[in-house]
Amino acid sequence: MDITNTQAAQTTSQIAASQSQASAVLSSDFETFLQMLTAQAKYQDPLEPISSSEYAAQLAQFSMVEQQVLSNDLLTALGAQMTSGNIGQIASWIGLEARTTAPVPFEGEPITILPTSAAGADEVFLIAYGPDGEEVLREQIPTGNEPFEWQGVADDGSTLPSGNYSFAVESRATGQTLSTIPAETYTRITEARRAGSETAFVLSGGSIVFASEIAGLREAPGEIS
Repeated sequence: MDITNTQAAQTTSQIAASQSQASAVLSSDFETFLQMLTAQAKYQDPLEPISSSEYAAQLAQFSMVEQQVLSNDLLTALGAQMTSGNIGQIASWIGLEARTTAPVPFEGEPITILPTSAAGADEVFLIAYGPDGEEVLREQIPTGNEPFEWQGVADDGSTLPSGNYSFAVESRATGQTLSTIPAETYTRITEARRAGSETAFVLSGGSIVFASEIAGLREAPGEIS
């Protein structure tokens, strides 16, 4: 479905404005954060100094918030444009793969996980949650943010049953947990719905997400022209 040049220009302008505003806010917040961190270090109890892992955890938390704010502002601009647009624009997302933290279907084939580990982590664990939301598997993965192929194999070597699974990444440093955050995957969009003033998308496996919860889009494998 084609989008007119005027609509495209409006969308580009909205996105640019959102990114500019978000960058200005984050720059100001980061200055405040550094001032607070400096003051915390200056006035800490010399008998009980703050550990380096605590500093790493605070920096990691700010970094994650920074990335989330930028992503949210960008997707809010896109979502607002789609809400005010026609059904053809919404339908153009169907068939694409959405990057989200929503549960995804597992049918015995590997699932590509897009982990985000905290800065300063020396150990990272991927936690898998089953269809009932309970933890079913925990395994150590490399530090960093490289994609990881989750095989769905239990500790006893058996393949986990089919169903929708979600994931989280637990980062540790010197034995202390720095953060536990949801991990993203790509899943095909099968349906688009209007939900009041928002647009909801049904993913393969039945999970439903709003446009503001989608961190990225890509062509489905095998359909890239």
